[in-house]
Amino acid sequence: MAKLSAPRAQTRPTERTHHGDTVVDPYEWLREKESPEVIAHLEAENAYTEQETAHLAELRERIFQEIKGRTLETDLSVPTRSGAWWYYGRSVEGRQYGIQCRIPVADPEDWTPPTLPEGGAAPGEQIILDANVEAEGHEFFSLGSFDVSDDGTRLLYGVDAEGDERYTVRVRDLASGVDLDDELLGTAGGAEFSPDGTAIVYTTVDESWRPDTVHLHRVGTPQDDDTVLFHEPDERFWVGAGFTRSRALLLIEAGSSVTSETRLVPADALSEEARVVWPRTDGVEYSVEHRVADGADRLLILHNRDAPDFELVEVPLSDPLGTARVVVAHSSERRLEDVEAFEAVTTVSYRRDGLTRIGLLDPTSGDIDEIAFDEPLSTVGWHGNGEWAQPMLRFGYGSLVTPSTVLELDVRSGERFVRKQQPVLGDYDPADYEQFREWATAVDGTRVPISIVRRVGAQGPGPLHLYGYGSYEASMDPSFSIARLSMLDRGVTFAIAHVRGGGELGRHWYEDGKKLHKQNSFSDFVDVADHLIREGWTTPARLVAEGGSAGGLLMGAVANRAPDRFAGILAGVPFVDALTSILDPSLPLTVIEWDEWGDPLHDPEVYAYMKAYSPYENVDPAKRYPRILATTSLNDTRVLYVEPAKWVARLRDAGAPALMKIEMSAGHGGVSGRYNAWRERAEELAWLLDVLELTDTDPT
Repeated sequence: MAKLSAPRAQTRPTERTHHGDTVVDPYEWLREKESPEVIAHLEAENAYTEQETAHLAELRERIFQEIKGRTLETDLSVPTRSGAWWYYGRSVEGRQYGIQCRIPVADPEDWTPPTLPEGGAAPGEQIILDANVEAEGHEFFSLGSFDVSDDGTRLLYGVDAEGDERYTVRVRDLASGVDLDDELLGTAGGAEFSPDGTAIVYTTVDESWRPDTVHLHRVGTPQDDDTVLFHEPDERFWVGAGFTRSRALLLIEAGSSVTSETRLVPADALSEEARVVWPRTDGVEYSVEHRVADGADRLLILHNRDAPDFELVEVPLSDPLGTARVVVAHSSERRLEDVEAFEAVTTVSYRRDGLTRIGLLDPTSGDIDEIAFDEPLSTVGWHGNGEWAQPMLRFGYGSLVTPSTVLELDVRSGERFVRKQQPVLGDYDPADYEQFREWATAVDGTRVPISIVRRVGAQGPGPLHLYGYGSYEASMDPSFSIARLSMLDRGVTFAIAHVRGGGELGRHWYEDGKKLHKQNSFSDFVDVADHLIREGWTTPARLVAEGGSAGGLLMGAVANRAPDRFAGILAGVPFVDALTSILDPSLPLTVIEWDEWGDPLHDPEVYAYMKAYSPYENVDPAKRYPRILATTSLNDTRVLYVEPAKWVARLRDAGAPALMKIEMSAGHGGVSGRYNAWRERAEELAWLLDVLELTDTDPT
């Protein structure tokens, strides 16, 4: 077979003019997803990438087998109690998807999760949904909404078989295992049963994939008869709905990136008009939690009105606009993130010194009893706590060296119990690895944190894999990864650059990396790379970078800004044609995104600023680019495939060694199924090792 040449997309100039500036785009025609020419070009890209990486086939298989060999394939989660049942998930060797199960609670007073047999079904087990069965006949399969009625008789579940994040919700009778006639089309995630189990609250999306309408469906009736509980006309806002843990209220939440508004409806009177808690005010975000104290209904409101890192107040349910009592005052030393109220205890989650923290809150005094850990880097968070009256609270913990661990706290005695730690098969020993916190100094003097892990005994300057994101106030917290061991055990150091635009160091860290400060994210990443090179951790020839989605924007920007710092760049579903996308309000989510990036359509300053950094706009033929691999999915609705397709085409014009791999039946999160996901990650890691010239290196 003749050797393939790199695909060269035809140039078909398309003009656009904004604020007096005319741009000629040669590759905008690639946006025509249904065009046979576009599909042919994408398939040619895949064929070329397969050819250029064919020499990695054996390494890809080795890494896949390493991931598989370290993973306990037949495993189960820690059971979570809801009503009269313990619910848990099982995975079975050889099967792509999980199996959702339950067993009855033997003693209503027993809140200790039962110990289940390994490798087989528990006595009395009922399989309520086997995703392997549901996925049959589909190239892609993803579960969205998943909820069991309070009385335990019905299940609702949402299925996406395309990758476009539009789910069809069905209802199953759990006694018979038969689905009812109910079928709710075009839903977003997050559908829930009403407390009495007779109705379903769900959300649908508009043509731009914005969740905009909350509906009430009566089980057993056609979807056409459903009632609209709330519609949000403002294209900057998305909506969601859910019942409080107390099951007394339905909360309908509308939010943009910077503003929010919550409405309340009594759970036993869902036809009543929703009541606004606090009317929306631009720039004010808040969340609401229902608490009962001394027989009185109260609302805990976490907000940022004149409190950038958030303050917690309490108001009467009957008068939320009345005088608010401060429970936890604002502090610039601590970013409050969440509060959860239970019948007898209240929990809080927050950040301090760049790390997650959790504690028990005394709502009267405001005192926080923090749950502390010894490791210098870690991630901790409450999860799996759905019952109003539960006396045991569950939380997760992990670090770059400690596998994900499920613990429980007995709030009556203060005792902690380890319920499960992620199994890592083979001879994994956390003591064989070491983690560090470094600080780089940015060009403007800001100190940027770096989380680092490597195998004990690794010496610098050595191969280093640097990861970054830096948008939406999302924090890239240090956590464990089985797949990462295949890199660490080959002598590669892994580091996370906690650049501005994320939320690691509080709200100001986010604000300093968005809109007209966005380029701080890019300069921070380069400054982190320079720090790691200067301090002897690595060299440019032994440094690879990775980021996905908005982190893919980061990758594209640093490729233009500092191509000589990196040997290779892996950009997953990369947002690299940012200006084109954010200029077009008809595209999915664009108007919502104006709060994150600014509005270049109406603001010439934002337009000029974005044009100065958008990766596609700034590919420079005069620069020598590192090796680049862009991955994407045809059905991605968040970052359209056309962005990396256009970017790679322009990189080729500049002589860059760029490849693109596109999944033809997947969404933003990539392929579905755990084995498929492991193979996908093995391909990416093999490519990174190839860039680092470590393809012949065996794990230590």
